[in-house]
Amino acid sequence: FAEKADANTLKRYREAEVTHGRVAMLATIGFLVGEQVEGSSFLFDASIKGPAITHLAQVPQGFWVLLVIFIAAAENKRAVVGFVSPNDAPVDQPGLLREDYYPGDVGFDPLN
Repeated sequence: FAEKADANTLKRYREAEVTHGRVAMLATIGFLVGEQVEGSSFLFDASIKGPAITHLAQVPQGFWVLLVIFIAAAENKRAVVGFVSPNDAPVDQPGLLREDYYPGDVGFDPLN
């Protein structure tokens, strides 16, 4: 993919790779924790049962609203911090990242 890509395209690829990697890591932790606390968690009155792959389908509807709001807020912050406004980006360069933006750096580091 990198053979014909320019610097901006590579930066976008890196941004996508970091973002998808983070989602995959969170999903893995969710599976492991879900299996470990099944039936004994204070969340959802400990009513979530069965294999971890079925847990998400068992949560109440209110959880989905919170999940969508949280994901939308995180994506909006990433777009504001990392990407040039569509009004300011050239027509032939949609999804242009800011010059001073390092892919994946949205100003949040839980270890610092």
